[in-house]
Amino acid sequence: MNVSFLGLGAIGAPMARHLAKPPFSLTVWNRTKSRADAFATETAARVAGSPADAVRGANVVITCLPTSHEVEALLDGPDGVLAGLAPQSLFIDCTSGDPATSRRIAARLAESGTAFMDAPVSGGVSGAQQGALTVMCGADEATFERARPVVEAFGKKIVRCGPVGAGDAVKAVNQALLGIHIWALSEGLVALSKAGISPRLALDVINASSGRSNVSQNLFTERVITRTFPRTFKLALMEKDVTIAAEFARENRVPSPLTQSAADLLRVARQALGEDADHVETVKLLEEWAGCEVQG
Repeated sequence: MNVSFLGLGAIGAPMARHLAKPPFSLTVWNRTKSRADAFATETAARVAGSPADAVRGANVVITCLPTSHEVEALLDGPDGVLAGLAPQSLFIDCTSGDPATSRRIAARLAESGTAFMDAPVSGGVSGAQQGALTVMCGADEATFERARPVVEAFGKKIVRCGPVGAGDAVKAVNQALLGIHIWALSEGLVALSKAGISPRLALDVINASSGRSNVSQNLFTERVITRTFPRTFKLALMEKDVTIAAEFARENRVPSPLTQSAADLLRVARQALGEDADHVETVKLLEEWAGCEVQG
């Protein structure tokens, strides 16, 4: 099976590695070509010079880019995806995208007989490396079953959430919960630290109580208390995802004051901390405002 993978970022590259071996024949493309070249030296993948070149002859095309709009931008032009896409191919978008744009992309691809599935993933870099990602899929049943053998190469929990756009919607809500948990726990631990209460002790209690979450059990315990802050997922991308969740709620006429507030606060954090800041570094803004640092 000929597979094309476009977007070799922190998550995309380890996902693509699982497809760089039989029964798949892999072609890759990346906006920064040096990254694709480096990937090819470690695998048997072919490096394409353009999106059109990448998808030419492919049975399955997979994209993993920062936003849906960047995926949509790849479609047109003499070097775009539509110029090289074979009829009856399958397009799987693993971008953490927005439902409206995914539906628009699906409609464009349908004109040339190409099936589309939005399939954002969760599990981080480690999940991608282990081939154990959760994949949230939006497609009709036939397209989902057609895509499953490919997605199983990098996914462990693979769920059809509904029609096109449903995967994006579930991923956005998941990310909104992540952003809310990070902000809320930051507020709580900064307040406790300023009151002279050990944040390490507080986390130990919280993680044995009803307020625990992945954020408290893993992210803050491993990164905030230790002050390591590895940059595994950009704050800017989390802000984007939470904004998508807020927009999705508005589209469906569901009041979402907490999600909207989280999107606004994360935008303030991103502006203050910079485009390269990690999502967990959000706590640093609360620390600056309070004049107190959370550490063990």
